[in-house]
Amino acid sequence: MSTRVKICGIRTSDTLDAALDAGADLIGLVLFPKSPRNVSLDEAATLATHARDRGGVEVVTLLVDPDDALVEAVVRTVKPDLIQLHGHETPARVEAVRKASGLRILKAVPVGAAADVAAAFDYLTPDDTRAEMLLFDAKPPADPASLPGGNGLTFDWRILEAARGRAPFALAGGLTPENVAAAIALTDAAIVDVSSGVESRPGEKDPERIRRFLKAAKVAKEA
Repeated sequence: MSTRVKICGIRTSDTLDAALDAGADLIGLVLFPKSPRNVSLDEAATLATHARDRGGVEVVTLLVDPDDALVEAVVRTVKPDLIQLHGHETPARVEAVRKASGLRILKAVPVGAAADVAAAFDYLTPDDTRAEMLLFDAKPPADPASLPGGNGLTFDWRILEAARGRAPFALAGGLTPENVAAAIALTDAAIVDVSSGVESRPGEKDPERIRRFLKAAKVAKEA
């Protein structure tokens, strides 16, 4: 089975169509004002409706340390398939968002060492009350103004050996059309998640890079 691909930071219907035409399995809508990929609730709702009309793709809303009001608004307005939590949410907060939203949760965890990978499994429970899946991402720069993700940084994928066999996981962080096949071969990630790696500049997706990324990711396990 080929690795699933998520194109994150979709902002326009043209970019959405480019991702879907290329075979994306999931699309990510960022609701985080500090991000150059941020969209409003209404814009996210319009894009989500467009994706559902096209079919064959899951809609993910990316939130960073959301309060209850934002979670409720996202569920009501955007109606996503999953919520991606990309902040400092604790396992207890992830569980609360899961319960309040009734949606599956993809929890992003910044990692730099095998110990970070092992500790991340606190977000998973046998009864599936917290995150459905972990997304391992590169740790952001130490600068307090840095974004929690989408920085184009990679990490040593070999540390994900600590996750092998425990549960399927997603991989993000500096992925590009040029390196995604190697990342899949080394980690056996269930999902690869790309944002800046398919952009011409921050927040501006490049349809050709999207196409190349999807092509490389989908044939990686056939090599």
